[in-house]
Amino acid sequence: MNWIKNLFKVNTTSETSEEMKKYLIVGLGNIGAEYVNTRHNIGFKIVDFVADAVNTSFETAKLGAVAEYSIKGRKLILLKPNTYMNLSGKAVKYWMDKENIAKENVLVITDDLNLPFGTIRIKAKGSDGGHNGLKNIQLILNSVEYPRFRFGISDEFKKGQQVDYVLGEWNEDEKAKLPERYKVAKEIVESFALAGLNETMNSYNGK
Repeated sequence: MNWIKNLFKVNTTSETSEEMKKYLIVGLGNIGAEYVNTRHNIGFKIVDFVADAVNTSFETAKLGAVAEYSIKGRKLILLKPNTYMNLSGKAVKYWMDKENIAKENVLVITDDLNLPFGTIRIKAKGSDGGHNGLKNIQLILNSVEYPRFRFGISDEFKKGQQVDYVLGEWNEDEKAKLPERYKVAKEIVESFALAGLNETMNSYNGK
């Protein structure tokens, strides 16, 4: 939404203050060239888009790649765990502890087979829905109460082909629609930090 751009100035310099309210934005995915453009890596792709849009970049750090920027008193830490999907919780917990970020200020971005392609569902808590990344985060945090942003990848696969589908690449129609979805995803990330979870859910769920 344009109100974000109009009201808040993005800062990617070292002026970020330790007193700023911090938010951890976690994009889930798998490391490795073979996974880059797969459906399962939509979390990585979204935080990559956000970083590019605000002219910041990822640096290799403990348990992941990290980038950060600030908006009007909020510090957003973008994280791509390098633990592979099934052990994502280890990286999430480490960066929560390191940056002293509470669960309610963590937003986990993941793919969702149960939603049509590009559909957005933001929730304050919930089950892992069979997603191994969320399952491990829930295990490590010992909680289902953390915000998550699910991005629909649909379930257009035949019986027994789920793994190949999830780890497969987008079709041409999906590729054409992704740029617009990335822009909406960036708005969601910044709305989460600036307007709060409830307002973000009201504004973007189902869009």
